[in-house]
Amino acid sequence: MLVPNIDPHALAAELSGYHLIDGALVPASSGERFNVLNPATGDPMGYAAAGDAADVEVAVESASRAQKVWAAKTARERGKLVAECGRLLEQHVEELGRLVALESGKALRTESRVEASVLADAFIYFGGLASELKGETIPYNNTSMTMTVREPVGVVGAIIPWNVPMYLMALKVAPALVAGNAVVVKSAEEAPLCCLRVCQLLNQILPPGLFNILSGDGPTCGGPLAAHKDIAKITFTGSVETGRIIHRAAAEKLVPVTLELGGKSPMVIMGDADLERAVDGAVTGMRFTRQGQSCTAASRILVHRSLHDEFIERLSARVDAMRIGDPLDEATDIGTIVSPNQFERVAYYLEKARETAGANIRECSALPTDPKLSKGLFVRPVILSGVTNQHQVCQEEIFGPVTCVIPFDTYEEAIHIANDTEYALAATIWTRDLSTAMRGVNELHAGFVQVNQNVVVQPMLPYGGFKSSGIGKEASLDSMLEHFTHRKTVIINMG
Repeated sequence: MLVPNIDPHALAAELSGYHLIDGALVPASSGERFNVLNPATGDPMGYAAAGDAADVEVAVESASRAQKVWAAKTARERGKLVAECGRLLEQHVEELGRLVALESGKALRTESRVEASVLADAFIYFGGLASELKGETIPYNNTSMTMTVREPVGVVGAIIPWNVPMYLMALKVAPALVAGNAVVVKSAEEAPLCCLRVCQLLNQILPPGLFNILSGDGPTCGGPLAAHKDIAKITFTGSVETGRIIHRAAAEKLVPVTLELGGKSPMVIMGDADLERAVDGAVTGMRFTRQGQSCTAASRILVHRSLHDEFIERLSARVDAMRIGDPLDEATDIGTIVSPNQFERVAYYLEKARETAGANIRECSALPTDPKLSKGLFVRPVILSGVTNQHQVCQEEIFGPVTCVIPFDTYEEAIHIANDTEYALAATIWTRDLSTAMRGVNELHAGFVQVNQNVVVQPMLPYGGFKSSGIGKEASLDSMLEHFTHRKTVIINMG
């Protein structure tokens, strides 16, 4: 078994330049590769194999062979092996946390180590659900035995994002494997090495070819994977624009898709809310420790006018006290933006806000002063007020540490503003009144609604949205059954 390596630089060097196909680390067939940057310094911290259609072909062929053998195992046998994968990952939490911190810029203490822990939990959780892969009996008539059975779809193509790469990969890979499928993953260009390490570790337990991972860009590697004739299911997390491309590719083949896309999630704070608790919820909900790089981030905070000014003061004080710095430093609360492109995107939206008359931009915390971090992609968290919900910064997903605080006077106005967006992923409502809370639960347009809390996605809680936020749910028993199996109806005539 591979031993944990808690030196992320050495581990990145060891993994650089490879896919993992059929149980082995292999370079891209073209020999091409691309740099992976350390966003805290701007320097390369490794490189990744640049996959293309030829690599996709080899990976899918390997997965097709392995899937037939894997599907013949009983569900309990598969579940035991997937749960064993989770227990192995528990031994590598520190290693994986450090590697994803180096690669993505997320702070080790507040984000990256947590991701490595829930990654392991996801495999253990889904491994324990293997016995639930069962069908139903149907009272069709008295001369027949009628039932449904669950069968795996085959080879799953999974395309994953960079913001929580290992965990979001687990929510696709673990249920797909338990259900009897093989998986080919295309990792994000910004964070490929941590996911490659997870795949390498799990290939010590899983049969070769069952879980393959490729790196590369969307058009050259992700596109051929989605379009491949032997990919029977596509599951994707990322931008709305790319999600539409993936959906079209799936439609050409008439195969199912799961799409977890963007969000502009509202946080509604009623006039009777516990203000201190709501401020805590805003800090957590806006994912400031993840630099706001979350589709569920509370990027629109709607506050009753009676609390509006005090809320901004308290939230600003809380965020000001957070420390921006080296992601690998245990004292750091907030790390970096993941890439130069994303850094420029955040800067673009902040400039749009600065050009707006009446906009009040509060930049919180302080940038690091260490000369070694002078080229890092650090952005101060921003609390923006004085703009309406129709402003570009309130309607478009920034995916950075920028939240817009908007006042309202009535419940009806708040719900109207909250729902006035193309997205419908997550929402929260903060109130001491049960009837107001229940009205909010019923009237907020979102697939994931919370009252007086703002927790992140957890295994067991169905997660996903609608409208431009995507199609389907993840992280639950339902996702395993509905997304990774076919239901076959069987009638046995006993007459």
